[in-house]
Amino acid sequence: MTISEITDRVTALGHAWEQFKQINDNRLRDIENKGHADPLYDEHLGNISSALDNYRERLDRVETAYNRPSLAIGEGAKADVNGVYGKAFRNYLRKGMDAGLEALQTKALSVGSDPDGGYLVTPTMSAKIVQAIFETSPMRQICSIETISTDALELIDDHTALTAGWTAESVDITTDTATPMIAKRNLPTHELYAQPKATQKLVDDAAIDVETWLSNKIADIFSRTQNTSFVAGTGIGQPRGLLTYPSGTSWGQIQQVDSGSSGAVTADSIITLFYSLKDAYMRRASFLMNRSTIQQVRQLKATTNQYLWQPSMTAGSPDTLLGVPVYMAADMPIPAAASLSVAAGDFQSAYQIVDRQGIRILRDPFTEKPFVKFYATTRVGGDVINFDAIKLMKLS
Repeated sequence: MTISEITDRVTALGHAWEQFKQINDNRLRDIENKGHADPLYDEHLGNISSALDNYRERLDRVETAYNRPSLAIGEGAKADVNGVYGKAFRNYLRKGMDAGLEALQTKALSVGSDPDGGYLVTPTMSAKIVQAIFETSPMRQICSIETISTDALELIDDHTALTAGWTAESVDITTDTATPMIAKRNLPTHELYAQPKATQKLVDDAAIDVETWLSNKIADIFSRTQNTSFVAGTGIGQPRGLLTYPSGTSWGQIQQVDSGSSGAVTADSIITLFYSLKDAYMRRASFLMNRSTIQQVRQLKATTNQYLWQPSMTAGSPDTLLGVPVYMAADMPIPAAASLSVAAGDFQSAYQIVDRQGIRILRDPFTEKPFVKFYATTRVGGDVINFDAIKLMKLS
């Protein structure tokens, strides 16, 4: 895509937003003057809102492709090991030839392989899969991520504070101040699997790049499954989602702000939600919501008659709400009565994602002939680690 084409799309995004505001202003004016608005307004706003999302996605894809780093492994011995290992691994995928692969796995440890058994993907293939998962996961863009080589991440849970008091030079200190309590907490990783299959004839075909095909399939399903668990996972055999905690302001609870309108987001509730965060978390705050919720939020105005939502005219930069970034997550609930449709907070402080180093693939040509199954596994964990840093909106 040329610079001229990118500029045209940015311009189109700006024009679509101005048209959206004009039509919505007319709709609000009719409601104020007549008590109701023509239903065609809603249809027209929906079409423009979809166009805004389309322009935004195209610009983001351009930015992602432009900034995608090279996947070169290195020079000298590392590059040589990867080249030999890559060839052996492709032979394993196509023909099931595993002679010498175990020895190559040992040599390949220097380029980031995982020694815990099974057949490991090449470092290049692993990087492609991980990169694709990062690009399609809003949670991975905004949360803290730790890569470990054990089964769990060990954390220090330190959320209680000291207290202090005033004194004078000649006053005896007779009262102890509160002492903070420190606890140890483990964030376990859980095994995630995918098992795509293809006919042996397709795998044997020299025109088919089985490694790329398999990488795309694994990255797609791993990304979608992880996204769902980070938002709504049960924590039993999978990461625990941020929407699964009880409402409240105590540790282990997440405060829920009522929207004040049945099944709908309001301007007042967005403002209340954001300002319910402590100052320390507002500086790195962002919003997380479904596309359907964003379409509602685009119509909201503050008392100053200014729109709360503003589109970004820069590729790679998120749209903003109240001046802070907005991220679209398909797994956040669509607006409905009693739904938790909007999350706001400092997600880097609030949610920890844990990756167990390494992706494994086992080739199974026997179970379902003439298909060859590719059993891919990885280990991922995730949980809320700071309950003060995130707030949820509950639609009335």
